[in-house]
Amino acid sequence: MSDVWLVVGLGNPGPDYARNRHNLGFMAVDALAARAGATFSSRARGRALAAAVRVGTLPGGLPGPRAVLAKPQTFMNLSGGPTAELVSYFGVELDHLVVVHDDIDLPAWQVRLKRGGGEGGHNGLRDISKALGTRDYLRVRAGVGRPPGNQDAAAYVLRDFPAGQRADVGLLADQAADAVERVILEGLEAAQLALHSPPKAVAGEAEPEAGGTR
Repeated sequence: MSDVWLVVGLGNPGPDYARNRHNLGFMAVDALAARAGATFSSRARGRALAAAVRVGTLPGGLPGPRAVLAKPQTFMNLSGGPTAELVSYFGVELDHLVVVHDDIDLPAWQVRLKRGGGEGGHNGLRDISKALGTRDYLRVRAGVGRPPGNQDAAAYVLRDFPAGQRADVGLLADQAADAVERVILEGLEAAQLALHSPPKAVAGEAEPEAGGTR
């Protein structure tokens, strides 16, 4: 097996879906490709777009680890086939597979990391787990929040962000891309510690009183 990483962003192909909440995985992978100056080409028998990159920068300014960025083109519910084919073709170890996806169980604009566990009703993750025969791969979760009221979850994620929030969508994609870089360069535990820990108080900043809020 090789030491290459595979970073799979989840989404649906085509302009009608490009700005949907469900396409945050595509957006994050696009952000990583832009940082590397890479372009995508057809792979996995035409069922995925992929780009070979170096992720981040090592100490001394050396290029970071080799990675393949991928966007399955089979629509969300069938993401597993092209993902499994890319894993096999590039000889990727499962601990070097990172899947980036939207998550309604996280508050909007929050990014979290995990390995394995359930799919939370996410059909793209479910199909990948089925195709690989395991849930034991890394996930970068980009929070989009729960649908308001009684709105159907599927309809919610297949809609664009409201106009007033669209300026922040690129920031969320960049945060997810940053999380991918941290996982690859620092490892899962160090990346979780950095991303999941509350910000430290600034020197000289007053601490909140007991029972109070900021």
